[in-house]
Amino acid sequence: MSSRVIRRANIMPLVIHHLQASQSERIVWLAEELGLKYQLVIHKRDPFLSPQSIKDLNPLGQAPIIQDGPVTLPESSAIAEYILTLHNPQSLLRPSPSHPAYPQYLYWFHFANGNLHPQLSRSMLLHHVGISPSSTTSFHAKRHFAQTAKFLKFMDDSLSDGRMWLAGEEFTAADIMCGFPLTTMRAFSGEDLSEYKNILGWLGRCVQREGYKRYREKADPELELMVDGKSPANFLEKLKAEGKL
Repeated sequence: MSSRVIRRANIMPLVIHHLQASQSERIVWLAEELGLKYQLVIHKRDPFLSPQSIKDLNPLGQAPIIQDGPVTLPESSAIAEYILTLHNPQSLLRPSPSHPAYPQYLYWFHFANGNLHPQLSRSMLLHHVGISPSSTTSFHAKRHFAQTAKFLKFMDDSLSDGRMWLAGEEFTAADIMCGFPLTTMRAFSGEDLSEYKNILGWLGRCVQREGYKRYREKADPELELMVDGKSPANFLEKLKAEGKL
């Protein structure tokens, strides 16, 4: 079966389904960094959640989704692995297992969805129900906010001493995977990054990459560039103010 997938991938365009203002930005950015030929299908939120067009492709109603010949695949980490393996003949953005940076690359690639994104999601849910670090007396809520701060400090410390990228001196797919929780997701989670100077420096380098600029131009041209420390405008509150919710 794997040989059939590879053969189809070589003759048919990869289709990337992108839900605007969502983690599917990772896959468009990845494709641009790799210089892939692909078809981009843009889906707009309706008005806050996924539209029916996403649900028709993925019963969970989540993006990103790719179609590659007979393959329809959701889940951003799985898609990134798939593309890096089957659509990456030059072996870009992923150190080889013999490279000294390989363990760090693996760690940060999986840290994105294994730790960082879930933790920020928990904080986001607390904010959505009106619980903030200063207002809560709940032990569990305080623990979650403290854990978020712990993760951010850990990441900030890891980018100290002039380290350019998460896995070392080379930009990798790990940087792409970790970018979303600290940029676009902050329009939902409300995190303030003002005290994390190394993270902000890293984000500034990310958004200056030509691949990132091409992703923005094609997929999210109107999205706020969320690389300042302060919390960006809240996506949900903007919809309410516009009368869409």
